Amino acid sequence: MATAQALDKLSFEKALGELEEIVRALESGKAPLEESIEQYERGVALKSHCEKKLAEARLKIEKITLSPDGSVKTEAFDIKE
Repeated sequence: MATAQALDKLSFEKALGELEEIVRALESGKAPLEESIEQYERGVALKSHCEKKLAEARLKIEKITLSPDGSVKTEAFDIKE
């Protein structure tokens, strides 16, 4: 498992994959209690990291619009739409 220090360098996909592994391991119930607690704490950190990455991606999304004169432009995507 990657160290918590390397968490900020993990891509969304790798963090999500590691989180899925942790969930499977915890669901199996085979790990000792102390290890399960450590995995749970890492899972919480990974979940937070994934949420942060998704929020960053959401801010980068733009939508393409066609103005009345026919020109194309981009503008920030409004999540409420």
